[in-house]
Amino acid sequence: MTEALLCASGYRVGAYTSPHIIRYNERIAVDGRPVPDEQIIAAFERVAASRHDVPLTYFEYGTLAAMVVFSTQELDVWVLEVGMGGRLDASNVIDPTASLITNVALDHCDWLGDDVETIAFEKAGVMRKGVPTVFGSREVPNAVLRHAEAIGAELLLLGRDFDFAPGSDCLWSFSGRDVKRASLELPGLKGAFQLQNAAAVLALLEASGLTRALDAVLLNGVLPGLALTGRWQAVRAADADWLLDVAHNPAAATVLAENLAATRGAGKTWAIMGLLDDKDVEGVAAALNYEVDHWIAVTASSPRAIAADELARRIANSSGRPCRISDSLDEAMAYARRNASENDRILLTGSFYLVGPALLKLELYSRPES
Repeated sequence: MTEALLCASGYRVGAYTSPHIIRYNERIAVDGRPVPDEQIIAAFERVAASRHDVPLTYFEYGTLAAMVVFSTQELDVWVLEVGMGGRLDASNVIDPTASLITNVALDHCDWLGDDVETIAFEKAGVMRKGVPTVFGSREVPNAVLRHAEAIGAELLLLGRDFDFAPGSDCLWSFSGRDVKRASLELPGLKGAFQLQNAAAVLALLEASGLTRALDAVLLNGVLPGLALTGRWQAVRAADADWLLDVAHNPAAATVLAENLAATRGAGKTWAIMGLLDDKDVEGVAAALNYEVDHWIAVTASSPRAIAADELARRIANSSGRPCRISDSLDEAMAYARRNASENDRILLTGSFYLVGPALLKLELYSRPES
């Protein structure tokens, strides 16, 4: 949302996001377009030449490469998505004009901690003294409040410093400290929580002084048309209805379940799932279980993926229903397609390392035969 609104309002914008769904270039975009291979390769070469014998992780290499690319593009704004946590994340070497923490939920627990307050402290590490940080949820962990006070950060809270309200006729309104906007059209991204996200983005833009992006006509021209690859994405291919959503933690799976319930038709839902070994399998499966009629487990395309047989065992134990083990994503998709009835839908979920490869396969399904 931030990138799209800034680009549409005439700013030159670099956006660094992760992970990618299909191609690495998605991570580094300038003016809304992934940068070409040669720019990324040149940036990697510059990082390699500069690091001497300092070891870098995959994410650190990529973050530095994005910064190299952006530094050569005469940009007005850099939008940097934190990879994991905040306090120790590679993106945190940049002192921001303003920051946004959307919410805090249990994820990456092996690295960040096994409770909300501990994870919140890690995320609060993006704050700076005197710099505004928007918190996008009404439930604010104490760790965020304490850290903001301790370092003198300017914390902007939903319900106190900015707010939103759903209206009639599928419209909504936003109120910031100075900016007020009424009769806004709903964001194109699915899920009721996207209104909360949109309000947080508008508060972030106001706090950053980028108010050109808050023009009412521009907001209604940009937000309703937004879509995210691999997030509640519907594809019609091979005479079947496919849904793709990278719901890899219980909070995201709960939102996905709500969307599935709101769109349930006469048919059944087949769920093909792959997850990495640091994810809460039981929490994800439990959140989705009431909306899934048939479970299929696969090994996602990552060395850190949970093996299909182990994933199936844990899904079955959590859901109380059988889960099929598939040897490959191809086999899982073919099995679901073969057994799904006309009104059924096939959900691909759990990991970027499952949804990305699945999208590539669906692209192949959709191409006309030569």
